[in-house]
Amino acid sequence: MDVMNWGILGAANFARQHMGPAIHAARGARLAALATSSAEKAQHFINFAPDLKVHDSYDALLADPEIEAVYIPLPNTLHVEWTAKALAAGKHVLCEKPIAMQAEEIDTLIAARDASGKFATEAYMIVHHPQWQLARQWLDEGQIGELRHADVVFSFNNSDPENIRNKPETGGGSIPDIGVYAYSSVRYSARAEPRDLRAIIHRENAVDTFTQVTGAMENAKGAFTYSAITSTRLHPRQEVTFQGSDGLIRLSCPFNPNVFDQAEVTLIRAGKPDCVQRFPGVNHYVLQVESFVRHIREGAPYPWTLEDARGTQAMIDLVRASEI
Repeated sequence: MDVMNWGILGAANFARQHMGPAIHAARGARLAALATSSAEKAQHFINFAPDLKVHDSYDALLADPEIEAVYIPLPNTLHVEWTAKALAAGKHVLCEKPIAMQAEEIDTLIAARDASGKFATEAYMIVHHPQWQLARQWLDEGQIGELRHADVVFSFNNSDPENIRNKPETGGGSIPDIGVYAYSSVRYSARAEPRDLRAIIHRENAVDTFTQVTGAMENAKGAFTYSAITSTRLHPRQEVTFQGSDGLIRLSCPFNPNVFDQAEVTLIRAGKPDCVQRFPGVNHYVLQVESFVRHIREGAPYPWTLEDARGTQAMIDLVRASEI
């Protein structure tokens, strides 16, 4: 399989710490270029990718004929613009979440993807992790009987006013930053969509810092109640639980394995020993890049499309519209 040359638009900390190394470590991929005007920031990437080509602008990187795919870790409000530009430049695109600020914006990206003949998707890495694939399998198999309730908590404490997550002009807030996990994870694993939602939202500086969503979701098997809390002002916590008539599935480190804790998913049923599956050292960022490459090179199925991202953004839009 030919190696796919990747470029990154911007030297974001997340790209430096996670996605840059993941691209360079993934089979079939190579981090070949970076767009940044900061020599200091570029050096952090050169340390693990010595042959890195550094462009001084995003447009210059998109014009580089050696680059086949780009990863976009820019502020949320720039995702649609630069995804569209990258597609127009003939590049495949992996863009950070949320890929848009409203569901309708993703329609333009779907059209741009189809017109370009290139692949574009949102960097929703958890669907590549075996713990989530196992949770989905258990739910499909009915291992906990009838699914009756799902609840999610994802929080961390970040009050830095200079952080882009706390700035309205860059699309900050707990809903776009981590709501995509709290909402998408249940949509993906239970194959469900929201039916009725209510939201309590607390804000600082026009940015939501705490959101509690309650209501119902529904899949082909029926409806179940749903609860999700996201916050950027609480002590770090993350957990997802699916509770059924005959048991429950619990993920104790669902979103940041190897950072928050070790990935672990547990199946609990009355009268049976607990089934605990742990995944030490699995890097879902690397798996995401490898899946991306296989999809383009071999036509392998890819578990998260722009249409999937649109569904989550529609749910985010509904959460905001359901504030009480």
